[in-house]
Amino acid sequence: MPETEAIRNKLRELPHRPGVYLMKDRFGTVIYVGKARDLRKRVSQYFHPSRRLGWDLKFQALVDAIHDLDVHVVRSEPEALLLESKLIKEFHPRYNVSFRDDKRFPLVKVNLNDSIPRFTLTRLKTEDGARYFGPFPNGGALRSTLVLMRRKFNLRGCRPLTPTEADYRHCLYGNLKWCTAPCIGNVAREQYLAQVRAACDFLDGQCEELAGELEESMRKAALAREYEKAAELRDLLENLKSTTRKTVRFERTPWNLPVARAPAEDNAELARALGLPAPPRRIEGFDVSNISGTLKVASVVSFRDGRPDRAHYRRMKIQSVEGQDDFACIAEAVRRRYTRLLKESAGRGAGSVEGKRPPLDEDAEAGRAIVQELREMTASAVMEPRTADNDPPPSNLPDLIVIDGGKGQLNAACAELGKLGLERLPIIGLAKEFEEIYRPGRSTPLRLSHDNNALKLLQRIRDESHRVANSYNAQLRLRKISESVLDEFPGIGEARKSALLRRFGSIQRLRTATVEQIAAVPGFGSKSAEDLRRFLEARS
Repeated sequence: MPETEAIRNKLRELPHRPGVYLMKDRFGTVIYVGKARDLRKRVSQYFHPSRRLGWDLKFQALVDAIHDLDVHVVRSEPEALLLESKLIKEFHPRYNVSFRDDKRFPLVKVNLNDSIPRFTLTRLKTEDGARYFGPFPNGGALRSTLVLMRRKFNLRGCRPLTPTEADYRHCLYGNLKWCTAPCIGNVAREQYLAQVRAACDFLDGQCEELAGELEESMRKAALAREYEKAAELRDLLENLKSTTRKTVRFERTPWNLPVARAPAEDNAELARALGLPAPPRRIEGFDVSNISGTLKVASVVSFRDGRPDRAHYRRMKIQSVEGQDDFACIAEAVRRRYTRLLKESAGRGAGSVEGKRPPLDEDAEAGRAIVQELREMTASAVMEPRTADNDPPPSNLPDLIVIDGGKGQLNAACAELGKLGLERLPIIGLAKEFEEIYRPGRSTPLRLSHDNNALKLLQRIRDESHRVANSYNAQLRLRKISESVLDEFPGIGEARKSALLRRFGSIQRLRTATVEQIAAVPGFGSKSAEDLRRFLEARS
């Protein structure tokens, strides 16, 4: 696919900083994850004209499939490596080969509840009461640093969970005096625990004193022309700095959900950008999908505190729209969604009001009546805007609605909200071409920088609603394709249809079967076999 204007705009705004980039196809699926020391230089290389003339067919296929991209800026290259590994394990992009297995970066583990605590390496963090440090991208540097740490704090390095005096006789660490040998009572447990806690502080980054000692020793060795020793001390110092350098711990995210490093911050920035009184706790996003006006579906995705809330995702088939009309599809989706929520809200009202409420239906008149009833029940509190100093009343209505589309889709949604009496709900439209934000009653759209966290949150909501709608449409399309001509035969059920397909394998082979062969199938007799034979001949 040729480079789009949206991608060119993003390339121009990429920073010269380390980070991770995610390449997406036209369905919003992550197809490649990579890391970079310099994001702008690295990502721009994918779209350089000379790269398209290369012989690597896999690379050309990747570039042709790129429809959009996203980046996460981090503080250092090791952090980029950690985040890249995590995202590859979450998304399993089809163009990534490395990091797709279950192998993880090493961590250091110590359990202070053990009788004689020891530091070990592990790749899996569990809830076992132990302290974990890491993960560490460089395993070699980590092992070198652990050797240095054991010598510095006189810690044990033997394998037994609870070593005995017999183990001490064969212990190299004890014989070299690297360990204070708590197993034979050389030191009390409390004193050894103090050594272990000091080592924990060391792994937490409190290593300035030791780093200074190594640096001073390296200078003395160099002045004494002991260059090999100076080189060893230099490498040891680099390993120490690499291991104890602070890195960000990235939370686990379900593989098929949009990723955010700081959702609460993104949510707060969104409130500032849109002028909301407080960060929206719950956001709902709408999108529609169809194929040339057929198989029309809509999706509703829910984000809570900036994170996807899959329990409240909804999908629906569009029922009242003829032909291809995205505006009408959005209107029906909004009307049905909030009519249902209003019903649920009214159903949770007081019992005395429940008895007086008339039967509910899906038209706008009923919706407006429900809203009026709710206002009377809660003294107009349900529709009051949320403020930072005043907690909102219990309500299942969202704090913000995001419509995938421009003015037309937004106006259609606003009209339905007005009919339901929900005109005070905050709502915006996000147009994909230029990422413009449309708001009711304002003629000019709001444009945010492409690296703005508020826009990234809106893009995640829009892309997620787009993904859910497209996947539902594809599911219905596959179901339609898989429907057999046998479904049109009167009186046939799944059992008899399955029996026919097991016996003959396909509709084509069934068409060539005789009446006797069909009658031999369980569930069929001579009359039903003749009827089926005539039915298939009429449709051949």
